[in-house]
Amino acid sequence: MFSRQKSFDPRSVGVAIAGFAAFVNLYSPQALLPELSREFGVGAGEISGLMTASTAAIALSAPFTGALADVVGRKRLITAAMFAIALPTVIMTFSASVAELAVWRFVQGLLLPPIFTVTVAYIGDEWPPGDVARVAGLYVSGASIGGFSGRFLSGILSDVLGWRHAFQIIALLTLVAAGIVAATLRRERRFVASGGLLMSLRSMLRHLRDRRLVATYAIGFGVLFNFIATFTYISFHLAAPPYSFSPTLLGMLFLTYLVSSPIVPWTGRAIALFGRRPFVLGTIAVWIVGVLLLLAPSVPIVIAGLTLCAVCGMLCQTISTGYVTMTAKEGRSSAVGLYATVFYIGGSAGAFLTGIAWATAGWNGCVALIVAMQAIMAIIVAAAWE
Repeated sequence: MFSRQKSFDPRSVGVAIAGFAAFVNLYSPQALLPELSREFGVGAGEISGLMTASTAAIALSAPFTGALADVVGRKRLITAAMFAIALPTVIMTFSASVAELAVWRFVQGLLLPPIFTVTVAYIGDEWPPGDVARVAGLYVSGASIGGFSGRFLSGILSDVLGWRHAFQIIALLTLVAAGIVAATLRRERRFVASGGLLMSLRSMLRHLRDRRLVATYAIGFGVLFNFIATFTYISFHLAAPPYSFSPTLLGMLFLTYLVSSPIVPWTGRAIALFGRRPFVLGTIAVWIVGVLLLLAPSVPIVIAGLTLCAVCGMLCQTISTGYVTMTAKEGRSSAVGLYATVFYIGGSAGAFLTGIAWATAGWNGCVALIVAMQAIMAIIVAAAWE
């Protein structure tokens, strides 16, 4: 009876849709970067600043969003941000330069932490510890579908209607998602408000003294570093001769994200079977294999490598976000906020440093940098995770 009730819990729908809405906005420009680079006459490194602008804004605002949510509650902040983010998405369509696009991408980034940071904290508060990994998996599945949809739909819509109309349709999807979350995500029941913003900020600082949390934050840095580095610069690699992929074909690369959606909800069982640390180390090893496959000249082999990268990255993200909520006994929003800050600093570093690698050593240099980051992640997990 109890497990059947969990299967039809409407909150699970709200959690997945919130993840979808956040990441459909965050990643919608990624498949369009080569096209935008040509339209505005800028290089790969400069146009990739559109990704850096939003990830930098997230990194700046995430811990303070978490502290605020510890004071005022969860659902109110999540739904308000989801409705609000549609506005800068629409304004982006009137941009006449890369600088204007970057400004509105930064505003988007400021509005994203109240969605995903607070949603992850909501999961940790409202579900029993034994269900956290499963529900976090549902959230990550929604996020992966959102990340795929942002890239895939924007690529197709750009070919058919132009990139400006593509962003307008993304904004409409976000408003629909916001309505669904408002209807399905009930007000928090187990959340207890902290004694004030200052106390919540002190709690956030205490998280930095927890060895397990700091190690998990470092893994988060590496996860988004690798995602941004891989899926941004593979687009430039395949948009160039001899491949010459169109925006639609570049968007279709992100079908690989969908493979992870039915897998990550089973992460909890895999942890119970293998143990958290051995499972993550094995996942990183497979992830390295996937990255090395991206050096192959054959497109099917590249697709296989991207699929391994997507699945392994989502598994690592699911485990690390669940581990944060389980480890932080108080101030979960601020703990998740700090995770998000380091996570998106990693994304910004992935866009910037891989841009340097691309300019100096091409795609081979990008792959070498990604593999080095994965090796560092494995060392951290082996040394610091229990």
